[in-house]
Amino acid sequence: MIDKPTVALSHLGCEKNRIDSEHMLGLLTQAGYQVDSNEELADYVIVNTCSFIQDSREESVRTLVELAEANKKIIIAGCMAQHFQNELLAELPEAVAVVGSSDYHKIVDVIERVATGERVREVSTQPTFIADETVPRYRTTTEGVAYLRVAEGCDYACSFCIIPHLRGKQRSRSIESIVAEAKELAAQGVREIILISQITTNYGVDLYGEPKLAELLYELGKVDVPWIRIHYAYPTGLTSKVIAAIKNTSNVLPYLDLPLQHSHPEILRAMNRPWQGRVNDAIIERIKEELPDAVLRTTFIVGFPGESEAHFQHLVEFVESHQFDHVGVFTFSPEAEAPASQLTPQVSPAISSSRRDTLMQIQQPIAAAKNQANIGKIVEVLVEQENPETGEFIGRSARFAPEVDGLVYLRGEATLGTIVPVRITAADIYDLYGEVASLVAYKV
Repeated sequence: MIDKPTVALSHLGCEKNRIDSEHMLGLLTQAGYQVDSNEELADYVIVNTCSFIQDSREESVRTLVELAEANKKIIIAGCMAQHFQNELLAELPEAVAVVGSSDYHKIVDVIERVATGERVREVSTQPTFIADETVPRYRTTTEGVAYLRVAEGCDYACSFCIIPHLRGKQRSRSIESIVAEAKELAAQGVREIILISQITTNYGVDLYGEPKLAELLYELGKVDVPWIRIHYAYPTGLTSKVIAAIKNTSNVLPYLDLPLQHSHPEILRAMNRPWQGRVNDAIIERIKEELPDAVLRTTFIVGFPGESEAHFQHLVEFVESHQFDHVGVFTFSPEAEAPASQLTPQVSPAISSSRRDTLMQIQQPIAAAKNQANIGKIVEVLVEQENPETGEFIGRSARFAPEVDGLVYLRGEATLGTIVPVRITAADIYDLYGEVASLVAYKV
């Protein structure tokens, strides 16, 4: 019996890419492959790449070049494989296969073909696949948290974005499928499930003919998991029906990640998001009124073509007015396949960077004040890491999503993967500090 090759996997990019990586790991493990975290010891290294913006492509290229210089046999998967399959095969002789963004479920077959000497190109012209609960998965997140993909792809045509080109049209999973996976995750001890897709508020439109996020939330409310977090909630999809579902479902956190991108109607029109400019302020105020405890995160793009100083000042005033809990700011990245790359006038990188820094500096005291408001309160914290040298634990409160928001540093008795009550004693711009309010960790 011939031993199967050892495989390592390098994950880059977003949490949607992470789920693809987790399915590849699950499929390889099920098929009897040894998956090693040490790339030096592996026969093949799968690099699940990102190609969303220039910075992410550069990171992917650096990773690929480093592996090539180490004479590793590379399987290039994900969005960059979907985007540049011909170029990658031409430029990297060490690349033994390219696997498209919706072809990750074929990874076992790809490796079997590569092992026979074939140089494999497995890239669907139109991404159509979406994994469900029947596809094996090996989670790479901390014990208590898991991402749950409710849909894949996007039907919008924002002028700066190439996601439809990389990921295809929206395709939703059924409510039954999502709930089944949520129950499996809960049985594994997951305490926080994060719902993701490109536009989660559009969940179900392709499958049911209308958005079904509210109905999905009510069904997930019956699953034994304490926290359910929603990522990527487009503001126009936050209808009264959806807000009511958030408010009336006890385990759905009032945490809303709103990818607003800008505030000025002219820039939003150029972004091909004209509908948003008419409703931004009204929707945000309605959210605050109907969900007074809502935690609001958003992201903005500065330096978009045609963004004048007046447009930017409008954005500054918008941020100052609405006092978001968390803000991320990106400079515009021209993508060849995106119409915005042809718009004029282009804003210089220096001005774009300066505007990003200015907006983040404006946000910092707002974020600090939001954190300081928690001092003296007892908040629930999901414990995720432990520093054995200091006896300190690290976790997150419901206000913080993983990777993008702050952390809670706590002292006291706690168990990884549990939710404990923590009395907050100090705060800074991004993080909270506290002590476990009870000697016994508890699972809510």
